[in-house]
Amino acid sequence: MHPNAQWLCALLALCAAPALAQPLYPAKTVRIIVPYPPGGGNDIVGRAYAEELTKRMGQSFIVDNRGGASTIIGAELAAKAPPDGYTLMISSGTTFAIVPNLKSKVPYDPIRDYDPVSLLATEPYLLVVHPSVPVHNVKELIALAKAKPGQLTYASASIGSGGHLSGELFDLMTGTRMRHIPYKGSGPAITDLAGGHVSMMYSTISSVHQLVVNGRLRAIAVTSPKRSPAAPDVPTVAESGVPDYDTTQWNAMVAPRGAPQNVIERLSSELAAVVKSPEVRQRFTTLGLDPETSTPQQLGDHMKRQFARYGKLIKALGIKED
Repeated sequence: MHPNAQWLCALLALCAAPALAQPLYPAKTVRIIVPYPPGGGNDIVGRAYAEELTKRMGQSFIVDNRGGASTIIGAELAAKAPPDGYTLMISSGTTFAIVPNLKSKVPYDPIRDYDPVSLLATEPYLLVVHPSVPVHNVKELIALAKAKPGQLTYASASIGSGGHLSGELFDLMTGTRMRHIPYKGSGPAITDLAGGHVSMMYSTISSVHQLVVNGRLRAIAVTSPKRSPAAPDVPTVAESGVPDYDTTQWNAMVAPRGAPQNVIERLSSELAAVVKSPEVRQRFTTLGLDPETSTPQQLGDHMKRQFARYGKLIKALGIKED
């Protein structure tokens, strides 16, 4: 072999060595940003999947809670992280569809700044009323609200929250007019509802389940298109006379834009395997959640639809928060 050819072969071998030696993903701890404080539904979803991914993928997946500013702090942090697959984010429709439409300016773009990985779970709101309100189903609620316009009240965690928009959409689709009472968090709202200070609320199932069991609140309907496994006997708003009504909360995993495609595909595949576990499904159902994964493309399409849907609703209602 010609000396120059030998030198060229040696050089090519040296260049190829690092690529061949690259470890399979993940080669180190993966951080999952959750833009909520510990203890809430989004945090529970994040920790459940982090635990299962740690078992399956041989490296630690650690939840990093970065709550505050209506999820903006954590969302911006995730958007600006290196797109190497070692920083991910698990968040909800609040981050991806509601907040960017509600506020005049946010430091991230919910569509352009992230690569979708997979849907993780869906969770309907449970429409609950205080027992003093003389209704047992959606049709009776509509009739009472029309007979007493502006007199029935509904609590929510804040202006622009999922519970608030659920109530506004209900009014819009049924021609009713009920008065919104915003609180600073769902805890105080539920306390006042249980005390009879407000008429009703759209709440997560896990937050009010025990109050319903104890008879301190009455469950009327769930806001998802299909019944929830966590409350199979409770009808949907849609099947109760308001076709196409849907304000399902959802959780999803994304990566900073530009993450390696093989990493996205590996994570999506592993998450799809996790959700098949009977133990995981039971754990989620107990909390009022329905575990549900998707392909990256399906999640991307879902995010775009939800962003457009809530943008249209918020604009129609004239809600703006700065």
